Amino acid sequence: MKAKVNNTSHNRREFLGATVTGLSGIALASLLQRDQLLASDENPVRPVIVPERPFAARPAHFPTKVKKVLVIYCSGACSHIDTFDYKPELEKRHGQAMPGAENLITSQGSQGNLFKSAWKFKPRGKCGKMTSDLFPQLGELADEMCFVHSLTGKTAAHGPAETFMSTGHVFSGFPSMGSWMSWALGTENEELPAYVAIPDPRGKPQASIDNWSAGFLPAAFQGTDFNATNPLRNLSVPDGVDKALDARARHFLQKLNRMQMEQFPGDTELSARIASYELAAAMQLSVPGIMDFSTESQKTIQAYGADDSSNQTKSAYARNCILARRLLEKGVRFVQLFNGAYQTGGEGVSNWDGHSEIVKKYGVHGEIFDQPTATLLTDLKQRGMLEDTLVVWCTEFGRMPTVQASKSAGRDHNIQGFTAWLAGAGVKAPFSFGATDDFGYKAVQNVVTVHDFHATILHLLGINHKQLTYRHNGLDRRLTDVHGKVIEDILA
Repeated sequence: MKAKVNNTSHNRREFLGATVTGLSGIALASLLQRDQLLASDENPVRPVIVPERPFAARPAHFPTKVKKVLVIYCSGACSHIDTFDYKPELEKRHGQAMPGAENLITSQGSQGNLFKSAWKFKPRGKCGKMTSDLFPQLGELADEMCFVHSLTGKTAAHGPAETFMSTGHVFSGFPSMGSWMSWALGTENEELPAYVAIPDPRGKPQASIDNWSAGFLPAAFQGTDFNATNPLRNLSVPDGVDKALDARARHFLQKLNRMQMEQFPGDTELSARIASYELAAAMQLSVPGIMDFSTESQKTIQAYGADDSSNQTKSAYARNCILARRLLEKGVRFVQLFNGAYQTGGEGVSNWDGHSEIVKKYGVHGEIFDQPTATLLTDLKQRGMLEDTLVVWCTEFGRMPTVQASKSAGRDHNIQGFTAWLAGAGVKAPFSFGATDDFGYKAVQNVVTVHDFHATILHLLGINHKQLTYRHNGLDRRLTDVHGKVIEDILA
């Protein structure tokens, strides 16, 4: 018996039919892809926002421990090689030319010889992580930290670099990290803003409100900026207005708003405006309580340094740290705490810019920053808040390992390698990832971009950075632009 042969030949009619079917399949796939209906980890997963409650808590893309984020931002580019990135070779070769870079020119001109840190590095924590004496108290918490030593930047100009770290883009007009996250997830406390930015007591960072802008996202998701020194504006009932009468007027206004909603159902702009009015009314009651530090124990005030009468800037920053903790306690989704402010003509006076006299200037800033920040991290841990809070410390770029030739004992900008750290839910600790070269000049091991950094923060919040998109001017925009990959190695 002959074996049956599978004849795969086709006549003309079958061939043309198969071709048409195949082309139809390709066309269908193209249409499904256009309308984002094909299964993919890059298909948009946009939040469903109820217009009447734009800040209501929304589910993440996937389960996660992290519910809240605190970003501690040192404005002015805090030097990695004077804080957390120990380079013994830099000490050995102090005063020598950096090999291969004898005629190096950077953002502000020619570079001189290698310049060691003025602060000694010591092993700290049980892990023995080498950190500098500039941040002695913060360094002792190294066991809580996940260091990323191989960050790289995109621009060496402060303003655009701050904007890049906060928004993923060097130009203005794009949403900040906090805006993306509050848009995606809402907040656990609808009586407070979903996103609060706390500027330094001395003023705003160089990129100013770009750091907490909503960009092209709905304006409701812009960060609300206030601090312990300058409380939220226009919150109190004006002098001469009876509070009971004011309450009745607000109740009547709410009734009118609801009537208008019934008359124009589905008007999202109207419902969003009403929601903002109602949040403002709720904040008249909630914010004064958040700002009332009389409920804090004297022991806590002292631990933060908020009663340091010899250093008013330090005590003001310490109160900002307490405010950050109180906001997180109340369920605010994203808190952005700044240390350092920009002042025209005041290079390095109020921030971490260190082109000249870095020892003198950093000595001032280190005293302001170290104790309050270390106490904030300790306080969060003692209260159990690190179980669902991610803490991120960052700056816009690093500093050169060489002395700046045109200035006195300072370091120029460096985007080719710098440090950030994370602590709390979702990350390994103690842990160090990536490395710069022997001098701290270039990232050479596990190089990380700012887009990678953002992708990782979003992932820790349960968000796929490729899927969180917003349609704007015909493009699906995202925090990570068209780049970014999650740093898997640092995930707990």
